[in-house]
Amino acid sequence: MADLLVKLYDLPPIASAIEKQTAQGIRIIRAMSPNKRQVVAWVLEHFGDFWASEADVAFSRSPISCFIALEGNKIVGFACHDATHKNFFGPTGVHPDYRKRSIGTALLLACLHAMRDQGYGYAIIGDASSAEYYAKTVGAIVIPDSSPGIYRDLLTT
Repeated sequence: MADLLVKLYDLPPIASAIEKQTAQGIRIIRAMSPNKRQVVAWVLEHFGDFWASEADVAFSRSPISCFIALEGNKIVGFACHDATHKNFFGPTGVHPDYRKRSIGTALLLACLHAMRDQGYGYAIIGDASSAEYYAKTVGAIVIPDSSPGIYRDLLTT
């Protein structure tokens, strides 16, 4: 899968995405350091070791570069940026029981708006699973010859 490039100066507004989640009883918030172990454990349980490692790194950033979706106090999704490399969005995931409710889109926009607010002009979505989704949602374009990109030296054993 290729990497994608997103213009952060031309993002869709985030307000309606957040309002939609609020209406469903979902809160999108920046994770807090006291919840690091809970968040990383949740990511490990639902998405595996690689993504849990990246989420862990997101807690070392200032500000923390991990956003979570909560129903009450229950984590239902997450998204990170600046985890594996600076200026990269990801990883991101939503619990299977909560998919198709636009939670992932709200988390994506929360991260991308945060990146823009920190001074980035562009974001890279590494090893994107669905170029079509990202193109439709945030105008992402494929970066030619970007696979396997930064993940070429990933240890898989």
